Amino acid sequence: MTLRTISALLVSMTLSFSVMAGDKVVYGDDDRLDLFEATNALHLDLAKSTAAMISHSKLTDNGDGTTSISGGALSSRGICKSAKFADQMTAANCSGFLVGKDLLVTAGHCITSMSACKSSAWVFDFAVETSDDDAKAVPTTSVYKCVEIISRDLNRGTKDDYALIRLERNVDDRDALTVRTSGKVADGTKLVVIGHPTGLPSKIAAGAVVRNNNGPVFFNSNLDTFGGNSGSAVFDSETGTVEGILVRGETDYVYDSTRGCRVPKQCTNEGCRGEDVTRITNIKALMTLVEENNK
Repeated sequence: MTLRTISALLVSMTLSFSVMAGDKVVYGDDDRLDLFEATNALHLDLAKSTAAMISHSKLTDNGDGTTSISGGALSSRGICKSAKFADQMTAANCSGFLVGKDLLVTAGHCITSMSACKSSAWVFDFAVETSDDDAKAVPTTSVYKCVEIISRDLNRGTKDDYALIRLERNVDDRDALTVRTSGKVADGTKLVVIGHPTGLPSKIAAGAVVRNNNGPVFFNSNLDTFGGNSGSAVFDSETGTVEGILVRGETDYVYDSTRGCRVPKQCTNEGCRGEDVTRITNIKALMTLVEENNK
């Protein structure tokens, strides 16, 4: 698979994903869970510090301490109604995660310019937290503007893909995530990814491992991810340390001619191309900030 834009990949879904985002897919069983379905306390805690990139045009401040989120159901985007989460709303373009009081990391193809920075907000708590939650509103305090691109790379040659941005104010009601600062993830490490597949409310997807760890810039895994997961934090499932940023992978949906709609592509855990994860240690500006904070 070649690196392509999310808009081209999901043209029938009319999602406005950013340039250079790669597809993703389901490997083996579909491990994606809503927050209310998850039982791992560590993973639930990590999810608090992950955010959705949502266009300001889809956000409405209700003036009562809440902000409404708008978007069509996944099934309205050409996805079969039998697909997992088909009745849930899609709104996010990309995912990101908190690495400092006012610092957030995402994929470089999600934030391509200051215009892209300013056109979307970063929304924490866009998630289904109970069985009857529609995720159509969040506390207004969970919504943050992007005000600065501190460091960014999107390199077709090396395949590096990351962005470190500054939010408009400190995020005081949740913790910055712990990131790897040296070395690299061990071969076969168990992984979990938390983000917004196909723009859906936050999903936790464990059950993955490092498949290929040879490259200096990124490693490869069998994470269950889709367009919209770009920028998601990929964690060591057992320690909660951020190992990298989900950036690209296999085609995520395929057309089912018998039903006239699209379904998630299925691969074995060892099959297909795998999902690429930018190593978090590539962000030298972040490494410097972490080192300074630890002094």
